[in-house]
Amino acid sequence: MQNKKNLQTDSVADYQKLVFPYRRTPDQDVTPPARHPVVVVGAGPVGLALAIDLAQQNIPVVLLDNDDRLSSGSRAICFAKRTLEIFERLGCGQRMLDKGVSWNVGKVFFRQQQVYSFDLLPEAGHQFPAFINLQQYYVEGYLAERAAELPLIDIRWKSAVSGLEQHADFARLTVTTPDGPYQLDAQYVAACDGSRSALRQLVGQESHGRTFKDRFLIADIKLKSGHSGIDLAAERWFWFDPEFHPNQSVLLHMQPDGVWRIDFQLGWDANPEEEKKPENIIPRVKALLGPEAQFELEWASVYTFSCLRMDSFRHGRVLFAGDSAHGVSPFGARGANSGVQDAENLAWKLAAVLQGRAGQALLNSYGGEREYAADENIRNSSRATDFITPKSAISRLFRDAVLELAKDHAFARTIVNSGRLSVPATLHQSPLNTLQADDFSGSMVPGAAAADAPVLWRGQADWLLRHLSTGCFTALVFGAVDSALDWLPDPGLTPLRVLHIAPAQGEAGAETLVDRDGLAALRYDAQPGTVVLLRPDQHVCARWRAPTVANVHQALERALALA
Repeated sequence: MQNKKNLQTDSVADYQKLVFPYRRTPDQDVTPPARHPVVVVGAGPVGLALAIDLAQQNIPVVLLDNDDRLSSGSRAICFAKRTLEIFERLGCGQRMLDKGVSWNVGKVFFRQQQVYSFDLLPEAGHQFPAFINLQQYYVEGYLAERAAELPLIDIRWKSAVSGLEQHADFARLTVTTPDGPYQLDAQYVAACDGSRSALRQLVGQESHGRTFKDRFLIADIKLKSGHSGIDLAAERWFWFDPEFHPNQSVLLHMQPDGVWRIDFQLGWDANPEEEKKPENIIPRVKALLGPEAQFELEWASVYTFSCLRMDSFRHGRVLFAGDSAHGVSPFGARGANSGVQDAENLAWKLAAVLQGRAGQALLNSYGGEREYAADENIRNSSRATDFITPKSAISRLFRDAVLELAKDHAFARTIVNSGRLSVPATLHQSPLNTLQADDFSGSMVPGAAAADAPVLWRGQADWLLRHLSTGCFTALVFGAVDSALDWLPDPGLTPLRVLHIAPAQGEAGAETLVDRDGLAALRYDAQPGTVVLLRPDQHVCARWRAPTVANVHQALERALALA
């Protein structure tokens, strides 16, 4: 495998100027084609996250990208708490947190008045904030650097997939490079190649849904210190029909490096090429920030968007993730976040199948679970877009009435929709869940993404999710428990880690996590003897008040689609 240490960066790297060298690979000179366990197509946030996750589970990966650069401009900037928890497990979450702008508070304005504000993370006791703002090129750069550290990842730049043949036990790709085409075989192909997916076309599929007839301008500006007519803050500000941009909407976010992201609604009749010209952007920005505002225009783009998805995310040996599988409007930060969650769902299932611990039924569950999550995102995204951009006089009248009422009435605030922000899908109907027989309260139902909580580990402050190992099922065992679970064997080849969580006032052994503020027990509605079983992607798959070893084994078999 070729050496991938071709990302030479430091802490002040300009990720938008990096060019990755094309390197010829020995696979280009072999007949029959070389075969690999997994080929991931697309080195954006989704493809990189998937490759890293697989490599951390000892699965070799070839990662192909048709370009030799990271994304340009800010693009996806809002990364949610759950996505940061995934990035932390992949080895770069804290780095993203340190660089990003953390925020929990959003404010909604109607014309010139603030209607209300909201806090997305009102409770304490979480390692990560509700969101950070971080330009996509930083996210890709940090993930690319992490991938370059892992010898099981072979990144091949300037390598575009131009052909696909599916066989019973492998897929054959034609890869076009500067040296010409060659063929490459894979047991499985992960299509993470974006909204214009070449692989989607090669399997003869389309995405279906709804295209919204509106246009929006993104302007990234670098504000010079002290020059603004408004008091800017690290918050999400959304205006409906402001005086500085009448009859339209505006969204404002702070980014790192003194850069601000502004989205201006333009209307369907706007000319994209004209609107991207600096002489047309600068007056819009000054109308918002004040005529004396001093700034530099860093990047601009005009976009339209759709809410759509493929009918099925699995087609034989090819599995689709991220924008190649589904697309949503940018309101709510659901695109990149849901794509990274696709990758996490797929990685452990591919690893289990390739390592002989599960069969094809487990891979089929990827499609069912993530199609369900995509439908939830599309539903929320479509509703937000309809509220933000009403297409009839009656719809606009309703929206404006709701905004007027929201200033004084809490019930109306639940109807205001400036983009329901991304949260992980709870996979209620997953066939991998074990039906709950005991009484529980709270949100940690089978199918939910695990909640973090502050713990003590060997006397030091730590976080619960940091102790969930990649590729492993985890049994969270609260308080006193039947000693049988202390020696719970691995059923077959399934890795299972048992984590004992002791109350802060109880006795704790050297290898026990201490629930330092009682929040772990509270969030999981745990009593002494409670056991919560987590999948490798940190979703709850079963919970009991007092399980037997047989209960746990049966739940593991079900979670691997073996039952």
